[in-house]
Amino acid sequence: MKKAFLIFYIFFQTIFAQSTINIDRLNWLPESHSFWVNEQDNIAVYDAKKLTENKIVLSKEQMKASGFQGKIEKLVWDTAKTKVLIYTNSKKVWRGNTKGNYWYFDLATGKGYQLGKELEASSLMFAKFSNDNTNVAYVSKHNIYLENLESHKIKQLTKDGTAKIINGTFDWVYEEELNCRDGFRWSPDGTSIAYWRVDATDTKFHLMINNTDSLYSYVVPVEYPKAGEKPSSVKIGVINIATEKTNWLAVPGDADNNYIPRMEWIGKNELMVVQLNRHQNEATIYNCDSNSGKASLIYQEKSNAWIDVFDTSSGVYDGFSCTLVDNGKSFLWSSDADGWMHTYKISMDGKKKELITKENFDSYFLAYNKETRTVYSASSPTDATQKYLYETNLDTKKTKRTTPAEFDGTNEYTFSPDATFAKHTNSNINRYWNVRLIALKNHEKAYPLDKDVFAKPERDYSLEKFKVKTVDNVELDGIMAKPLDFDANKKYPVFFYVYGEPMQAVANDEPYFNDFIAALVPKGYIGIALDNRGTPVMKGTEWRKCIYKNIGIINTRDQAMAAKEILKWNFIDTDRVAVHGWSGGGAVTLNLLFQYPDVYKTGVAVSAVTDQHFYDNIYTERYMGLPDESEAAYKQASPITYAQNLKGNLLYIHGTGDDNVHYKNAEVLIDKLIKYDKMFNLMIYPNRSHSINEGEGTKKHLTDTFMKFIQEYSPAGAK
Repeated sequence: MKKAFLIFYIFFQTIFAQSTINIDRLNWLPESHSFWVNEQDNIAVYDAKKLTENKIVLSKEQMKASGFQGKIEKLVWDTAKTKVLIYTNSKKVWRGNTKGNYWYFDLATGKGYQLGKELEASSLMFAKFSNDNTNVAYVSKHNIYLENLESHKIKQLTKDGTAKIINGTFDWVYEEELNCRDGFRWSPDGTSIAYWRVDATDTKFHLMINNTDSLYSYVVPVEYPKAGEKPSSVKIGVINIATEKTNWLAVPGDADNNYIPRMEWIGKNELMVVQLNRHQNEATIYNCDSNSGKASLIYQEKSNAWIDVFDTSSGVYDGFSCTLVDNGKSFLWSSDADGWMHTYKISMDGKKKELITKENFDSYFLAYNKETRTVYSASSPTDATQKYLYETNLDTKKTKRTTPAEFDGTNEYTFSPDATFAKHTNSNINRYWNVRLIALKNHEKAYPLDKDVFAKPERDYSLEKFKVKTVDNVELDGIMAKPLDFDANKKYPVFFYVYGEPMQAVANDEPYFNDFIAALVPKGYIGIALDNRGTPVMKGTEWRKCIYKNIGIINTRDQAMAAKEILKWNFIDTDRVAVHGWSGGGAVTLNLLFQYPDVYKTGVAVSAVTDQHFYDNIYTERYMGLPDESEAAYKQASPITYAQNLKGNLLYIHGTGDDNVHYKNAEVLIDKLIKYDKMFNLMIYPNRSHSINEGEGTKKHLTDTFMKFIQEYSPAGAK
C-alpha cells in the first residue's frame, strides 16, 4: 500500500511540476537545449529532455542579499553557464529598452554585485562575458567599457564616443532598418573585441518641437538621414583589451556610401563581414584578418531590385546572415535570386555554391542542427496566409514537412541553440494560440503532457479566408471579419485594413483582426484585410519585388482593384466604404482616398509618410532607389501628389514626437489640403511617438476619436 501510494505521489508531483512551467516565457541557454524561466523571482533552469527536474540556480533570497531589488528582464550567461548577468531597470533607446543596469552573479556562491556602478544609472548596453569568462564588456554613452570580474576594475576601451560618434551600438536608422542594436563581439579567445563605429557627424538633425513640457518651447533633435542623404560613415575596429590598440578592418568601398549590417567572428583571427552597397542591390561577404585588417572577398550577389541580408519582417535583431557548416569550411546563405527564397551552401573560398532547398516554393531559413545536418525552414507552398516548418538534409537535399497536419494555420518556432528542441506556437483564424514544447525529431511533444486543446478564440465576430482576383489578373489573399449575426440578404458597411509595403503582411491565418476595426465589426461592419503585391508573403520573388520603385503605385492599384471586386458582393454597401492604415499603411490609406475617391468614401490615416522624400534613406532607397535617379517614381508614390482629389471623409492622426515618421509629414499634407480647400478632420497628439501610446488617457482618447469618426461618416448596421 505504501509503495503504491509512493508511486502515485511521485507521478502526481511529476505532472504537477510540469504543469507549472511557464514555457510562454522560456529563454534558451547558449549552445544547449536547456532553458530558464522566472519562477516567483527565482531563476529556474530546465533541461528540455528532463522536464520533471529543475534547478533553482539563483534564488530571490540570494539576489536580495546582494542588494538586487529590480525586475529580472533578461539574463546573459557565460560559456560555462556558471555565471550570469541580470539585466534590469531598462530604458528605451529607439524602439526597444536596450539600456539599463546589469548585475553579475556567481552561481556557485549565489553572490553578486552591480556592474558599472560609477557610470550613469541605467546606461549600460549589451553586456556580455568574454569567452574565457574573466571579463565583461558593455557600452555606456557610446563608448565600450571592460570590467574585470576578479578585481572589479573598470577600463574604458574607446574614448571618442559622443552624441555623433557611436561605438559598440548604432544610430537610429541602422536599428530601424537593418535590425542592428548590439554593436560589438568578443573574440573567441577573449583577448579582443570587434565593434562597429558609427560616425554620424555629417548626418543632419531632424528637429522636433516640444511645446508642452516647459514655459518656453524647445527643440528635440533626432539624427536622421532622409532619402537622398548619405549614410553615416561606418567601420569595424578590433581592439586589443590589453594594449587598447584598435586595428581597423580594410573593408573596400567608401565608409559613408555603403552599409555593414552584419559581422561575426569565425576563427581566432578571422571575422566574416557582410556589406551592402548604397542601393542595397549588391551584397558582398568578406573574410577579414583581425590583425592586419585585410578583407578577402568570399562571395558577392547582385539583384535588379534589392537584397535582403536578413528577414526584414521577422523582428529579430542582430541575427547573423551566415551559418557555418562542415566544420567551418562552408556556410549557409539565403537568397531569392532563382525566383524563390532558398538556402544555399557556399564554400569559404567562394568557389562552390550549392542549392540546398530545391523545391519550387519559398523556404526561409530558421535553424541548423549540426549533429543531424538538418536545415529547418519556414514554408507554405499552397497557402501564403499560413506558415509551416520544413526540414532538409544538408547531404541528401531531401525535404519534408515537419509540422504535422493537425496544426493547420500559422506555426511559429523558437529554437534551442542546438536546434534539437523548440517552442511551437500554432493558431489559425478559428483556433486560439496553442503553445507547446517539442523535440524537433519527429516533432514529438515534450510539454505539456496532456492532450493538445485547440480552443476557439473568444471574440464577438467571425473570421474567414478568401481570395479575390483583380482585373489585372492578380489574385490577392484576404481575411474577412463578420458580425456574428451576419445576414447575407442585407448590406453592410465595409472597412478595409491596409499596410501594403514590404515590411508587413496583414492577411494572416491567425485568430485576430485589427483592434480598431474588430471593435466595430460587432456593431454591423465587414472588416477586410488584403495583401497586395510587394508584401512579404510566400509567393516568390516576383510577387515581393515587383514593388521596386513602385511603392505607392502597384500596392495602391492592387488594393483598389481588389476592392472594386469586393464591392460587387451582394452584402456590401458601396456607399459605406472605409479604409484605415498606420505608418506605411497610412500612406496607402491616403493614396487610396486620393487616387480612387469613387471607391473609398471614408478613411483614417495614422502617422503616414506623405512624401517619399521625407522618410529615412535605408528603407526608402532600398525599395525606391535614390531620389535623383527615380524622381518621377518618388512623386508618383507620394500621397501629397494627389491631395487635390480628396472627395470623401478623412481623419488624419499624428504624434508630434514621432521620431520615425516625422510630424513634418502631417503639416505638409495639411498645407496641401488647405491649398485645395479640402475639408478634413485632424487629431494631433503632442509629444507622442510613432505608436501614439504615451501619456495618461492617450489610448482611450485615440480609440474614441477613431470610433466616433467612423460611426459618424460610415454608420454601422446592416440595411
